[in-house]
Amino acid sequence: MRLIDKATRLAYDPGISPNEGGLPGLGVLKQVMGSVNLFSIIAVVGALAVSAGVWAWGHHSGGHHAEANGKKGVLICSGAALLLGAANGIVAFFSALGEQVH
Repeated sequence: MRLIDKATRLAYDPGISPNEGGLPGLGVLKQVMGSVNLFSIIAVVGALAVSAGVWAWGHHSGGHHAEANGKKGVLICSGAALLLGAANGIVAFFSALGEQVH
């Protein structure tokens, strides 16, 4: 097989793109994912409050290990909240970036 034939096969476009009305239940799936996202954000708020409490308790009681774990928990919760809040934008960005690949 010649090199040009191999390159032509690699460049084949199957012609598939996202179709909003392709399957039934898409609206329900969007609603479920939105609810999961909201539940996750609420859980992160609770975890942030607990982590901040552990941080404060460790600081005032001299428990350096608890203080370090509280700080780590606050940072992890902050990152999780950032990712959960930006989930739609992140997916849209990389989806648009992927559509530019030819």
